[in-house]
Amino acid sequence: MNRLEMTSYEAARERFEWQVPENFNFGGDVVDAWAEDPDRLALIWVNDAGEERRFTYADIRDLTNRFANYLTEKGIGKGDRVLIMLPRIPEWQIAMVGCNKIGAVPIPCVAMLTEKDVTYRMENSGAAAVVTTAAEVGKITGGAKVRLCVGDAPGWDRFEAALAQQSAEFTPAQVAAEDPAIMFYTSGSTGLPKGVLHASRALFSWRVSAWYWLSLAEGEVMWCTADTGWSKAGTSILYGPWSCGATVLFYDGPFDVEKRLALLERYRVNVFCAAATEIRQLVNRDMAGYDLSTLRLTVSAGETVNPEIVRSWSGKTGALLLDGYGQTETLMTVLNYPQMRVKPGAMGRPLPGTEVAVLTEDGQKAATNTTGQLAIRCPNPQLMLGYWNNPEKTAESYLTADGSTWFLTGDTASMDEDGYLFFGGRDDDVINSSGYRIGPMEVENALMEHKAVLECAAVASPDDTRGEIVKAFIILKPGHDPGEDLAKELQDFTKALTAPYKYPRRVAFVEDLPKTPTGKIQRRLLKQQEFAGRKA
Repeated sequence: MNRLEMTSYEAARERFEWQVPENFNFGGDVVDAWAEDPDRLALIWVNDAGEERRFTYADIRDLTNRFANYLTEKGIGKGDRVLIMLPRIPEWQIAMVGCNKIGAVPIPCVAMLTEKDVTYRMENSGAAAVVTTAAEVGKITGGAKVRLCVGDAPGWDRFEAALAQQSAEFTPAQVAAEDPAIMFYTSGSTGLPKGVLHASRALFSWRVSAWYWLSLAEGEVMWCTADTGWSKAGTSILYGPWSCGATVLFYDGPFDVEKRLALLERYRVNVFCAAATEIRQLVNRDMAGYDLSTLRLTVSAGETVNPEIVRSWSGKTGALLLDGYGQTETLMTVLNYPQMRVKPGAMGRPLPGTEVAVLTEDGQKAATNTTGQLAIRCPNPQLMLGYWNNPEKTAESYLTADGSTWFLTGDTASMDEDGYLFFGGRDDDVINSSGYRIGPMEVENALMEHKAVLECAAVASPDDTRGEIVKAFIILKPGHDPGEDLAKELQDFTKALTAPYKYPRRVAFVEDLPKTPTGKIQRRLLKQQEFAGRKA
């Protein structure tokens, strides 16, 4: 479980072999193994009020054993889905790893979800248990047989009290590499969110990006600011860092530039992971008063970091800033690495053990510097098992050509003569705002419930701070007049029906929308219009 010896990228790719075990239980094989050193620090939690809690791997072992015993006593077992909707608090890690130990399938969700969002996930997944906070229990209206709450709520078991009644001894379940192990819900351009189901082999393989991209060593301090429902939290807050024996800093508080810098200094962070939106705001502040000498690496994924930001960040902090590409379905697959030359604007090169190609529409490899479909050769242990209860959608994600099977990412890219990949765009219409993936249908469905809206379309619009924001184009019903007051009303209306980060920050009232001959709205044309206007 030690970090691989740093070497050249070419040598790493040549010598790398996936060594996925036949059985793998992250809780037993990783957490419990590190816990043999009673002093090894696993987690530092701090909030905006300055409260702090520290946990060794031995503490995490005991607490996750208690959690596993609790679920087992309640009749939850291998393969059962457990919805975990918690903010950035230690109970999140305890619940996630506790599920791993019994072979249950945790479904991490951000606390910002609305009752409608949660109800859909509960019903779609058939979740048998739910873990949340007292502040969020009102969103749970489904019939999960086990309800565990951080805090006090009528009809719910209290997290701390429930664990205190359990033994700290537990024998982790045997989990095969292909057994389901975790599920994330991700937004798409059409329809409702999709459940992306990953196998235990994925939890094992996510350590490889921590080895090569994060280059984490035992005892280093890693801080990733991703929210708990993001797949990025899995790789950079939990499974990646703890596979390397690193210490995770976990901060529960709102974004504040000065607070971010103060925490980097106070906790002597070595590796920092943040969305490009955050980095853009941090780099514009004077950092001279902060001691960031321990910070050796910063990474970002989810949206492109502009080359000038990369240069400015490195100049101010002395730390590398490396971009990367991944998806909920694959996690991190194309990355820049500390030991490799970085080309401005490039996503990087494929992770060792991963073969990536740019394909034409007929499945042939595209010519150098030609845009095509970004694809990953199968099999690859990082790839999802599939979309939950959606075999048709899963099948659409794969292409067989010339004897090889490829997973189609849905994104376009080009590859230069040195094997560096450059992001082209999305094949679908997903909006990526500050690292949040927002499906336009989710926004449109909310807007269509308003009495004034006849038709609407939601698309990405460029923004200096967030990369992209949601812009809604709206056709009003007769009798309703456009204006700033109505735009504000529609924004508030959307916030009330779906997660707040999804609301349209820009609203345009229009007379018509571009459509195909069959009547389908052509969001792509609206998006092109937005970005063309930006370039002009």
